[in-house]
Amino acid sequence: MDDKTITFNEVPEAITVLIEKIGNLENMIEATLNSKPDEVVWMNVDELCSYLPAKPAKQTVYGWVCSKFIPYHKKGKKLQFLKSEIDEWLISDSKEKEDLEAAIEEQTMRIRNNIRRRSL
Repeated sequence: MDDKTITFNEVPEAITVLIEKIGNLENMIEATLNSKPDEVVWMNVDELCSYLPAKPAKQTVYGWVCSKFIPYHKKGKKLQFLKSEIDEWLISDSKEKEDLEAAIEEQTMRIRNNIRRRSL
């Protein structure tokens, strides 16, 4: 039925196809309106550690917070991280990703040195 003249006998079939397409469009519009793309998702330190690709230790994340390397929010005594801010932070410039890897390595070395000092 695409790009051709419809005869009188084909009108009922054409109307059926149009009704189906309109129904599909209504469903798509309704799904779009009901979705919440700006949903706010908060994560605690444990959730953040499992969410990040590098799977850093909690101590590493605390080090990043202390040096203000990672976006965070503090509500009372609790650290919270907004997922959208973390996603932006992860997607940011590749230079910052290199800085992240360097910070992870640096924090790992600090933790190892502290463990060695305690065991002596």
